[in-house]
Amino acid sequence: MTLLILGHPDIENSIANKTIIGELEAGSPEIEIRNLSALYPDFRIDMKAEQEALLRHQHIVFQYPLYWYNMPAILKHWFDVVFTYQFAYGSEGDKLKGKSFIPSFTVGAPESEYHTLGEHHFRICEFCKNLEQTAYYTQMNYKDALYFHGTSVDAGYTEEDIKNKAKAQGKKLTELLSSI
Repeated sequence: MTLLILGHPDIENSIANKTIIGELEAGSPEIEIRNLSALYPDFRIDMKAEQEALLRHQHIVFQYPLYWYNMPAILKHWFDVVFTYQFAYGSEGDKLKGKSFIPSFTVGAPESEYHTLGEHHFRICEFCKNLEQTAYYTQMNYKDALYFHGTSVDAGYTEEDIKNKAKAQGKKLTELLSSI
């Protein structure tokens, strides 16, 4: 069974992330979704409840929009609170060992802006090193991040185009989950 940690601060107004969630729910009936913003609007994360959810599942998907080259604040806070010493790491911190760590996110800007001479100077994979290291440090099996560019209506992308790309990502996630 799969656990999806949803780190979108406003999923109801999302096109891309909301569509991805819909595709996953349709394609993977055995998925538990924990919407952090709905569960913890005050950012008071229940460490025990979140750790218990992690223990119940083999595959963990982290779904979120890329904000300022990173995850939204609520998801970062979730990691700080939940991935504790002697649970996620430390001499007895092997509770996540062998579980799949699957980052899935959306990027507003076009791919052409993410390279040395582009506006953002780095490729997206370079912004994923902290995720990869977190997985390694907690003995989880890191899966390459799934993401796509062009999710901002403000940048000229159409809702239909965004939904089509999001559906494709949802299908990729469903295929990945069924193959591992």
